[in-house]
Amino acid sequence: MFRSISFAGSIAAVCVGLIAVSVVPAVAEDFFIPGQQRPAQSASQPPQQAAPRPAPAPRPSPSPAAPPSFSGGPIGPGGDQDQAAPVQVALPPMPELPPIAKGNPPPSAVIGVIGVPEVMRASNAAQAVDKVIGSRRDKLNEDAQKEQAAWREMQQTLAAQSSTMSPEQKRGRERELQDRIANAQKAFRDRARIIQEAAQYGVGQIERALVAVIRQVADSHDMNLVLHRSQVALNVSSFDITDEVTLQLNKVLPSVVIPPDGVSVVDLPPQPGTVTTPTNAAATGAAGAAPLGPRR
Repeated sequence: MFRSISFAGSIAAVCVGLIAVSVVPAVAEDFFIPGQQRPAQSASQPPQQAAPRPAPAPRPSPSPAAPPSFSGGPIGPGGDQDQAAPVQVALPPMPELPPIAKGNPPPSAVIGVIGVPEVMRASNAAQAVDKVIGSRRDKLNEDAQKEQAAWREMQQTLAAQSSTMSPEQKRGRERELQDRIANAQKAFRDRARIIQEAAQYGVGQIERALVAVIRQVADSHDMNLVLHRSQVALNVSSFDITDEVTLQLNKVLPSVVIPPDGVSVVDLPPQPGTVTTPTNAAATGAAGAAPLGPRR
């Protein structure tokens, strides 16, 4: 009987969507950096007003005519489209279809329904990932705002003291400020990447366990086809295995491993029984329904 269920693609997309971490530090890119030109209009030359154009002479109304059709072909130098009739050619002969041996009919469908977003919202592990990653994201944004305030203060100090500095001193202070801004922006990007990797690392563990739990619950009900609840217009409650999957998932996976703050997943020590997988859980794509395959 066909009972093997693979939710990897669709669950990956849903999990990443529910615990998506958009970690973009609030680093303003429009700060004035000393030593660079700021676009400004010259105050000595007032803008010249263009002379008013004379009103065009009235044209005689053309007689009504059918508008020309444009099918994307080339337009001649006279402005008229070259109306070329489509070429009618005969296609080559179709290849003969080889005979196919008659196979066994598929089994009768025993259908189940699951709401993956509801499972993820009720998952203790998913809630923990969301809390930890959200805290790190807020800390990153707070540090970025403090650094921006320091940049503004340094810029104001430099502008106030520039008249008392020699050209060499002024250039040195400008280079110091530019280096600090560049280094800080790189550090913020690295921190944002590490936080995103940590989120995907936690979601990947939940996704792996969720696939196994769905298969286990479906097998316990002799189901060979499980659909997402969002794809089903109407069903009775006996088809729905959402609550059962949620209860089993919290038993099997009450928590997940989250890398320490500031530590990349590639620097984690290998753990017994780990399997190397891509850190981006959404790379597997999204599927509409749970594809089935034969259990071997």
